[in-house]
Amino acid sequence: MSTPSPSEKLPASPSNEPAKADGDLAGAANDKLSGTQPANLTVPPTFRGAPPGREWSNLPELRESDFRQRPRRRLLLPLVLFVATCLSTFWVGAASWRPQLVELSVDSIQARVTAHWQQGLLYMGAVLAILLTHEMGHFLQTVRYRIPASYPLCIPVPFTPIGTMGAVISMDGMRANRKQIFDIGLAGPLAGLVVAVPILYIGVKNLHLEIPGGAGEMQLYNPVIVRWMIQWVHPEWVDRAAWVSVSQLNPFFMAGWVGMLITGLNMLPVSQLDGGHTIYGLFGRDAYKIARAFIIVAIVYMIMYLEQAAIWTPMLVLVILLGIHHPPTADDSVELDDFRWILGVASMAIPVLCFPLQALKQ
Repeated sequence: MSTPSPSEKLPASPSNEPAKADGDLAGAANDKLSGTQPANLTVPPTFRGAPPGREWSNLPELRESDFRQRPRRRLLLPLVLFVATCLSTFWVGAASWRPQLVELSVDSIQARVTAHWQQGLLYMGAVLAILLTHEMGHFLQTVRYRIPASYPLCIPVPFTPIGTMGAVISMDGMRANRKQIFDIGLAGPLAGLVVAVPILYIGVKNLHLEIPGGAGEMQLYNPVIVRWMIQWVHPEWVDRAAWVSVSQLNPFFMAGWVGMLITGLNMLPVSQLDGGHTIYGLFGRDAYKIARAFIIVAIVYMIMYLEQAAIWTPMLVLVILLGIHHPPTADDSVELDDFRWILGVASMAIPVLCFPLQALKQ
């Protein structure tokens, strides 16, 4: 709707219905005092017959958030990080997930990319499909509930075997209630698994474990769901399903493995990880008991298996520093329905199935 400019003229009122001015309002007030109903005043149909003082009872209550100006989402930074992550994962795939072994010279990098560019493209496409689907699961739920959030922010790391540290979105979670934070938290892992599982299956079908890995090669530890899939597709490799050497990898298997890692890691029941949102939706303020129990178990495990679990130590320290407890939501009194409750409890199996406890070894 636009307001008329000063040069525009409003249409004249019909002769039998003169436009009201201040004097007409005063006349209407006099008619009210004298007990007569002005002929040219009508009661809106919505309010006819409404009890006195209840005419506005059906209108929504204004909240403080209604007066806040919604921040505009930044587009440049997400685009730059996305392009950088595309290049990072492409390079790692072309380097056969061993970028640290490639000499940092233009000739060496160009020769590697020329020889393995197809492998790099396949890995880049598969792993980014998983990451973006995961983050869009979160993002679309924030749009659904009108929770301010950024576009997905990918994290490129070109010197690691996987080429990325995943992706995040920044959101004003304090404006979501308990049910909404549950939906936002769980939507990402479930959406990511829908893409990651088929990609992993393709990778497992094309896996060749009969070719032994080289001495001293880096090996990836397979989480439970990966071991099950290998044993199902290749029952002859039951005794080889726990570890995969880097020379045995293919782009789809590596992307699926990364998808399981990211999903399992995010669903750990602590802090503001996806798993932390989920248990807060399930148990409300009692969720801190589960978070504390998890941290105690994690510390004990790392002490007992320090050599195997040392890779996770920096993240555990980071989670403790950031705070293991989930902050309260806008309305903790909102309860989950039966479907969400069952889904949330079942989702607690995701880190058990998807998280590789030992990650990798040399």
